[in-house]
Amino acid sequence: MTASQSARQAATSGKPKLAFRPLPVPQVDVRGFWGDRVDAVATRTAGILYDRCVEARMLEQIDPDRPSPGVVIPFHSPSPDEAASPGAEFTGSTVTTQMFWDSDWGKTIETAAYSLYRRRNDDLEKKIDAVIDIYGKLQQPDGYLSSWYQRIQPGLRWTNLRDCHELYCAGHLIEGAVAYYQATGKRKLLDIMCRYADHIAQTFGPEPGKRKGYCGHEEIELALVKLARVTGEKKYMDLAKYFIDQRGLEPHYFDEEARARGADPKAYHFKTYEYSQSHRPVREQDKVVGHAVRAMYLYSGMADIATEYGDDTLRVALDRLWDDLTTKNLYITGGIGPSSHNEGFTADYDLPNETAYAETCASVGLVFWASRMLGMGPNARYADMMERALYNGSISGLSLDGSLFFYENPLESRGKHNRWKWHRCPCCPPNIGRMVASIGSYFYGLSDDALAVHLYGNGTARFDIAGRQIELTQASNYPWDGAVSMTVEPEAPTEFTLHLRLPAWCRKAALKVNGEAVDLDAVTSDGYAAIRREWRKGDRVELDLEMAVDRLYANPQVRQDIGRVALARGPLIYCVEETDNAGQLHRIALPRTAQIEAHEQPNLLGGVVTLSAVAKKEAFENWEDGLYRPEPPAVEETKVTAVPYFAWDNRDPGEMLVWLRDL
Repeated sequence: MTASQSARQAATSGKPKLAFRPLPVPQVDVRGFWGDRVDAVATRTAGILYDRCVEARMLEQIDPDRPSPGVVIPFHSPSPDEAASPGAEFTGSTVTTQMFWDSDWGKTIETAAYSLYRRRNDDLEKKIDAVIDIYGKLQQPDGYLSSWYQRIQPGLRWTNLRDCHELYCAGHLIEGAVAYYQATGKRKLLDIMCRYADHIAQTFGPEPGKRKGYCGHEEIELALVKLARVTGEKKYMDLAKYFIDQRGLEPHYFDEEARARGADPKAYHFKTYEYSQSHRPVREQDKVVGHAVRAMYLYSGMADIATEYGDDTLRVALDRLWDDLTTKNLYITGGIGPSSHNEGFTADYDLPNETAYAETCASVGLVFWASRMLGMGPNARYADMMERALYNGSISGLSLDGSLFFYENPLESRGKHNRWKWHRCPCCPPNIGRMVASIGSYFYGLSDDALAVHLYGNGTARFDIAGRQIELTQASNYPWDGAVSMTVEPEAPTEFTLHLRLPAWCRKAALKVNGEAVDLDAVTSDGYAAIRREWRKGDRVELDLEMAVDRLYANPQVRQDIGRVALARGPLIYCVEETDNAGQLHRIALPRTAQIEAHEQPNLLGGVVTLSAVAKKEAFENWEDGLYRPEPPAVEETKVTAVPYFAWDNRDPGEMLVWLRDL
């Protein structure tokens, strides 16, 4: 057993036997579809993130040897509308400072860490090492570390957890520290953040004299779980549990905190504590509300704690919230949060397409949540959603070459919504960067005597069971083809269970082990086929997942999608773009009798499968004058071509549409 494995075991003594944990990024090599995306992040995105942080003058905020930046932005600025507008893109013309910039550095470090594991880059590593050195100089003797409260608003630390992101920033720096240690073996940032976490544990908790607070923007919870697993220090796990348990209790901490700083608790920019999911204790919550990213981070932390402590009370609440999200408040792409006003949820079934906010960070957060729900055991309801969000609503936030970004991910565009180089609120670029760079950790879950395969594609995983090293290699052209071949290579014969996900989108599946067919009905539970056997070198598993094209329809209560249809193939949602279909996509209608064909296009958008059909289109013929007339327009046939949603806006700018009119 390695030192890191021993540490994880020590940190989670008493954990449920069937708990599953993701494999660390260095133990999974990805190739094929995801390998191309990791390479784009490693070769371009990681360096771009660092350069644009520097261009935004973030170094000036964290470096104690430089003059403090000059322009302070109020705590609630940029507003959601401001932050999302193209005009808010960073231009370098104004020196501003943001309270959450430590979090952007944390995510940038995390992206760089996994990129350095993927591809050696001495220059980038040297730059990140220098940033870490700056944080080392900035840290105060008691362990406290916040560039905002040390450089911009000194003397006010721990006075406004509701608004000012202190613990949120700490969480992202912790995650960056864990990643950098795992990828490079360097401990400096990890030691810095352990000292800060120790300070936080001395400041917050149930003991007399400690603050009873928690962060307005959740993140610290799931970061502390990572820190506990890598260090073996259970105190960090207990602190994460405390923040979960304390949230929303009365008397409300945010009210007391506001009064302590001489403010009226009702003078709250967002008016309701639903915004930060602190309106009720977490175990009493049953609806997804408020800021979507905050919600996803909270539920991720809750799932981690439910797994680590075997807490069924949290599991029950999480399942209620999961059902509410997936049956009433989820875009077909895995995007969440329709409103720019609160960057989050509005009312059930309110899913506008053209104005969809669907922040990249929120879909990334859904991936985090789904992945952590799988810690409680293989269940396809979570893995299917993780896959949907991964392949659609999240990676649409990054251009194919890794250089441009979406903040919002609408399902309809008139041609003016395009990716940008940077953003005044730059949370999404490093968030999608770190998720893609660490994608291998989402593929598998490992327990004491089982491996769950959640995602399929080319790659190799290395893990140990019963003290024996095992290698599992997948060969597949997934997501374009559903044929998956796996080879199992244990160093010695080892008995364990291999759980294989059978996606809900698959109508017909077949499984063979060493050429012998397996009765899927007899071995499938919760959407996973469980094969228990003594595995030997060279054992071969063949899984064939039929990839049919599906027409998908929305619940009739989604008023925006009445009379419309969307197309899917395998895990991918499709859209039509102007560049393939001329303009005015709203005129296209897809007959229910139309035959939809799939075509391999190796030279298009990095290699994709497109869908095509003969559709109907309302014509302009004999409509020379006026807006209205008694006769309907003529209808003509037109060929329609659809491409995967994640790949839209990578060619000429133009219209885009996910939901076509149904005919």
